[in-house]
Amino acid sequence: MRSEREMLDLILGTARGDDRIRAVVMNGSRVNPNVPKDMFQDFDIVYVVTDVRSFTADHSWVDRFGERMIMQMPDEMEDPPPEAAAADTSTHFAYLMQFVDGNRIDLSLFSVERAQEIEEDTLRVLLLDKDGMFAPFPPSSDAGYLPKPPSAKAFADCCNEFWWVSPYVAKGLWRDELPYAKEMFEHYVREQLTKMLTWYIGMRTGFSVSPGKLGKYFRRCLEPELWDMLIATYPDAVPEDIWQALFTMGDLFRRVARPVADHFGFVYPLGDDQRVSTHLHHVKALPRDTKQIY
Repeated sequence: MRSEREMLDLILGTARGDDRIRAVVMNGSRVNPNVPKDMFQDFDIVYVVTDVRSFTADHSWVDRFGERMIMQMPDEMEDPPPEAAAADTSTHFAYLMQFVDGNRIDLSLFSVERAQEIEEDTLRVLLLDKDGMFAPFPPSSDAGYLPKPPSAKAFADCCNEFWWVSPYVAKGLWRDELPYAKEMFEHYVREQLTKMLTWYIGMRTGFSVSPGKLGKYFRRCLEPELWDMLIATYPDAVPEDIWQALFTMGDLFRRVARPVADHFGFVYPLGDDQRVSTHLHHVKALPRDTKQIY
């Protein structure tokens, strides 16, 4: 596996040898002082260039970065579609490259005209600036990625969605429709739990700590008891295990949502919680041959 120094020398050497590349910025986890360093971290690189299309006219130019395992060019994909802000491929284009030696480069090309957008990111280090187009960057910080306190509406919507979708999981389990039940559980219901856990951690830390993308740092942010509850919400494909995970998820959601509500002066919908929770247990106990829910 090529070392960090070897990779940076390659990235900067490419930029120095190409007059179209006017600046190089590194962002992402490698410049985040609060992220543990390891061998899986990407090299998130921005090349500020004079003509994006001169690069994208022939993608073979990226071969110089090494033998690839696989590459993705999200701006050329239909599913998933490119983000709206990145849809103009004349001013922005990204190459996501995983190499056979384990290294990965996420390389974005930005036109000089869009260079100011790079300065909006708080996680960035200026590696090369041929024309002095950037003022010195302040120290890299994850301040721009910290969670924000919820509004009363956001809190209410999160609670409503969590308890609204939970019966979908129960319905899928009773019908023995496991793909449907798992999708509802793992996508729609868990998304709201993740949101509430993020607010809970923010409440306890003054919104000064990032729980990471998709809650990847939850383990170091939550009390051990809550972490154990969270882990128990990841079931296999056994229906009984999914039922128990669903009940645990409801308990955990309630456990963190109520102090969040108290802290911000919101109203926790305890009635919705109690009625839906009772319904879930009722559906679990329904005989397979029943013709009526109640």
